[in-house]
Amino acid sequence: MYNSILLLGVALAVGLLIGIERGWQQREAEEGTRISGLRTYGLIGLLGGVIGLLSGQLGELLLGIVFLGMAGVMTAAYLINVRRTHDIGITSLIAGLLTFALGALAGLGYVAEAGAAAVVTTLLLGFKPLLHGWLRRLQREELRAGLKLLLISIVLLPALPDRGYGPWQALNPYEIWWMVVLIAAISFIGYFAMQIAGPSKGAILTGLFAGLASSTALTLHFARLARRTPDLAPALAPGILIACGTMYPRMLLVGSFISPQLFRLLLPAVALMTLIIYGAALWQGRDRREAAVEEPAPIGNPLELMAALRFGVLLAAIMLLAEALKATLGEVGVLLLAAASGVADVDAITLSLARMSTHDAGMLQLVAAGIIIASAVNSSVKAALAFSVGGVPLGRRVVLPLVLAATTGLLAVWLLL
Repeated sequence: MYNSILLLGVALAVGLLIGIERGWQQREAEEGTRISGLRTYGLIGLLGGVIGLLSGQLGELLLGIVFLGMAGVMTAAYLINVRRTHDIGITSLIAGLLTFALGALAGLGYVAEAGAAAVVTTLLLGFKPLLHGWLRRLQREELRAGLKLLLISIVLLPALPDRGYGPWQALNPYEIWWMVVLIAAISFIGYFAMQIAGPSKGAILTGLFAGLASSTALTLHFARLARRTPDLAPALAPGILIACGTMYPRMLLVGSFISPQLFRLLLPAVALMTLIIYGAALWQGRDRREAAVEEPAPIGNPLELMAALRFGVLLAAIMLLAEALKATLGEVGVLLLAAASGVADVDAITLSLARMSTHDAGMLQLVAAGIIIASAVNSSVKAALAFSVGGVPLGRRVVLPLVLAATTGLLAVWLLL
């Protein structure tokens, strides 16, 4: 008895939750002109709960019959509304049917699933303007590139052989492409966030998103802007620092995702390096208004198929070279490769070394040291880039924090080894 009342209560709550959002959307409509609102959706959820409970006793056929009846009633109401308002949107129709289904799900005892689905449904309904705004900013080329990568990832990835090939069995097609997809997904989050926010949101926000996509491209872009307009240097410098500082948590995320044991070894150094860069960025930007960056950063879509393939080739080459240097030069060879790779890219060497540590737990400290060395070298390169391209006004604000963070990382390596 008590359990049944609880299930019905959840079913009612599911309906009321969705009904609040639907009712709020139509709150300006005159009384009697709304087809459904808070009470209607609450009752639909409760009806679903009652039918869910009864179907447990009388069989699932009852649930199917009542659902078809609900679909008929709501479709008839929808057609009447279309004739009256000429609004052909079916969102409310689908929301009503989903409310009934979630109420029935709660009545059958799947309380957590029904509650979670109701929250997601309400969010999707309530964020209509935001979601449509995102969609308007998505270009056809970006959509097609994303679909291509999803196709070859979801369809091709399971078909790739999950075994090593070549010298030292270093090349595993499945692992290589899986890591390519991982980096592309993380980079696309930053890339798409930049597309949504737009360049007018300011240098710091642009730098934050660019740190997920490509901090090097952002550094070069801002340095060129500072060279053309030196007065912008004080506003652009925090954006560069934020982008460069975001690289460290990204590196920690990528490395730990491949080899979770790396997290505790990388965390102290990464935290210190990030705090140094972010602290300097916040200090420099504390009394200044953010500069609007009218020119978008030239960061390519990371879901482009050719960009993904190029990264895959780079990743495979570094994996093979890492095994070769480990076999010939030992630990020194791995660290030299990390330093050399950090000049151009941190992701590939991070993934390669993290993968090595999954096969040999005794290499954890060496791998952590190599990843930190790569990030320190990369930060130093970006400091040199900002100074040489952006000039003294930008360089004197950016170089010291980046070099200090790199030095801190190298000291952490010394402690590790």
